[in-house]
Amino acid sequence: MNKPSATKKRRAIDDYFISTAKRHCQFQCPSTAARNDRLSEEPEKIVPGLRTTSVPGLTILEDFITVSEEQQILNLLNDATKCTWRTDLSRRTMHFGGTYCLMPPKTTISQNARPQVVQAPSMPEELSWLLQRFVDLGVFPDNQRPQYCIVNEYTGNLGISAHTENFQFAEPVVGLSLLSSCPIRFHELTKPFDGSVRSGKAGKAEKTGRRVDVGMPGRSLLVMRGESRWKWQHEIVGSAKGRDVGWKRVSLTFRYKDER
Repeated sequence: MNKPSATKKRRAIDDYFISTAKRHCQFQCPSTAARNDRLSEEPEKIVPGLRTTSVPGLTILEDFITVSEEQQILNLLNDATKCTWRTDLSRRTMHFGGTYCLMPPKTTISQNARPQVVQAPSMPEELSWLLQRFVDLGVFPDNQRPQYCIVNEYTGNLGISAHTENFQFAEPVVGLSLLSSCPIRFHELTKPFDGSVRSGKAGKAEKTGRRVDVGMPGRSLLVMRGESRWKWQHEIVGSAKGRDVGWKRVSLTFRYKDER
């Protein structure tokens, strides 16, 4: 991505984000020259903490939410009357929208035990203000508000293997990071590759060898478009290195799917 001129004031979010309207077939990366025409006639929006990265199409919005808003989200996630953490994985997770596979206990006697498909609850009304902020700042179009969210809680030395988000979802894919800061490692692929961690296919993606670590402060929003969405895998390295006692990161990954 070309860097803007030093004399240009970084104000409008559409200076950095590209349109999703012209996605190439077969999941090819959208043109990085595309512009978000949807915002061209809207009032200019100020976005504090906007920074680009060396990963094409990857943008970070720091201080996307306030400390009190962060606590509000955490209170919701930890309210057992409204939300349920799944504990069948090494880390706690939670889903909104669609279905997910509940893995059988590792101690199960049956060798034929299979994952249980579970219907996830819809996006909580308590997060509607956050979805509206996505729209107000041009992260998602008003008619493409994300219906799906995966919540992951990382503690100690927990991480997640390198992967791309399922190609059935559109771009952008965004991740809201809460609590402790954490680097996210990106791996460039030779071509777009849709393979999940659970299926074991993610590890078979052909990499170029280029690797970039991107720092994610708490309360920041990571936005993946273009190549960063389709042609780069991302991971949280499972290591306690650099993590103090009590270190904890909670991430919410939001995705939109065209269900017409």
